[in-house]
Formats: sequence, structure tokens, C-alpha cells
Amino acid sequence: MDIVYIRNLCIATIIGVYDWERQVRQIVSLDLEMGADISRAADTDDIQYALDYKAVADRLTAFIGDSEFLLLETMAEQVATIVRTEFSVPWLRLRIGKPGAIAEADDVGVLIERGARH
Repeated sequence: MDIVYIRNLCIATIIGVYDWERQVRQIVSLDLEMGADISRAADTDDIQYALDYKAVADRLTAFIGDSEFLLLETMAEQVATIVRTEFSVPWLRLRIGKPGAIAEADDVGVLIERGARH
């Protein structure tokens, strides 16, 4: 299986359980690895056979930017469902970080894998 990836996609959103977090937009950062077969795209040099990472990034930016979540876990599950269903991705690894959530750490977050990796 080949992997198409997006690194450090930063999106402003409402995220968190504390009252102050519900009032301000915070940045979340995503790393996404998506299982794909890139051979037909490589053979034809035709975008229609590729996993369009720009379309994925645009969809996730719009979705997360328009959403309000309490937990990163919920956001991660919904993002994984969107990518797998709308972009026909059989396997993904997703990291969602919330930089600055803990003063003593650069980043905190969740890392999930969904689907079958062949």
C-alpha cells in the first residue's frame, strides 16, 4: 500500500471543555497518512486517478473550521469517517494536536488508525 500524506494542516476552530475555550478559536494541527494505490496515477500522470490531497485538505479545513467540539477524540473519529467514506480511503493514520493546551508541553492530542492496511 502506498501512502499519501498531509503534514501540519493548521485549522482554527472551537475546541475544548472549559468555558473560555468555547469563546475563542484555537488552532488544531493535523497529520494525516492515507492508504492509496498510486500506480494508475503514476502510470497515466493523470490527477483523476490520484488521491487529491488538496481536496482532502479543503474538506477538512471547512469541516473543522465550521465545527465546535468538546473533545479531540470526537473530532478525530468524525475526520476519519469523512476521509474514509468521501475519499474511499481504506486505511488512515490521523494525529490531531492542540498546541498550547498544556503550558509545559509543545503539543498534546490523539493519534488514531482506522481501516485495514494491506
